[in-house]
Amino acid sequence: MTTVVTGASGFIGSVLVRELLSRGRSVRAVVHSSRRALRGLEVELVEADVRDPVSLRAAFTGAESVFHLAAVISLAGDLGGRVTDTNIRGAEHAARAALEAGVERYVHCSSIHAFDLTDGRSVIDETTPRVGATHPVYDRSKALGEARVRSAIAEGLPAVVVHPTAVLGPGDHGPSRTGRVLLDLATRRIPALLPGGFDWVDVRDVCAGALAAEQHGRVGESYLLSGEWHPARELATFAAEVTGVAPPRYDVPMWLARGLAPIADGWGRLTHTEPRLSSEALAALRAARTVSSAKAARELGYTARSIRESVHDAYRWFDAVGMLRTSRRRSDGARA
Repeated sequence: MTTVVTGASGFIGSVLVRELLSRGRSVRAVVHSSRRALRGLEVELVEADVRDPVSLRAAFTGAESVFHLAAVISLAGDLGGRVTDTNIRGAEHAARAALEAGVERYVHCSSIHAFDLTDGRSVIDETTPRVGATHPVYDRSKALGEARVRSAIAEGLPAVVVHPTAVLGPGDHGPSRTGRVLLDLATRRIPALLPGGFDWVDVRDVCAGALAAEQHGRVGESYLLSGEWHPARELATFAAEVTGVAPPRYDVPMWLARGLAPIADGWGRLTHTEPRLSSEALAALRAARTVSSAKAARELGYTARSIRESVHDAYRWFDAVGMLRTSRRRSDGARA
């Protein structure tokens, strides 16, 4: 049984590939640029771009199952069209290629950001409305990408959709945005913490949930894969427990964060970088606190571990592969 994973060299993708291999599955890993996270693994590597439907059709030929994880995450706008091209058109291309290939199962990885987190509901679940035209580009791209997949479902694609919250944990080769925050906390690069918090989930639980959705999910259904809501300061406290580095002393007041965010947005556009503080990041941190994965628990047997455990395991992994040491050297060099 050949299982295709797009975005296989990304954070979730590389952890999922390892889990598939541990279950004896034959994996075709679709990569676009870096392959570092897959080094040494017995997988079939295929280079393809989700923006190119021809390359995807070739990558999906003969596959029985597809996990579509390739995406561009951004809290700083469209990044020159990359977010829209990858998350909307890429999602459509992948779903169409899978439909043409006649796959038996298709798992589309969307995001909590596809839902309107400012809807006013006390609990976010699968009945929460999707975002609209006034929401950030990334949020809209995930909702519209999912809509393209649902069009393919209506034509017979046997797909399910999973929606992870903010992902962290071990195996973060990139590192991801959350991984960079953890490394920066360990090297005192974060002078103050932003207000608010988010629902965080372990990458291993996301992969287990995606695999359960492949096996047991109902075609056309969405499943939220959440963990625990924690404010930024609690996350920093969990980090300090394992690194020994005290959390940042100061918290940025909300009024100041709101005032600085538009300036940071402009700087990001000017320098083509993603600032840690942005209007989109601030909106995410002010979202609803309770995200329910009750449906996934009921139908898929989904469970999530404590985020304290996830943070500790992430640092142990960073240390084991030398990323924590490298980050500290860079920080020391910057201060010298």
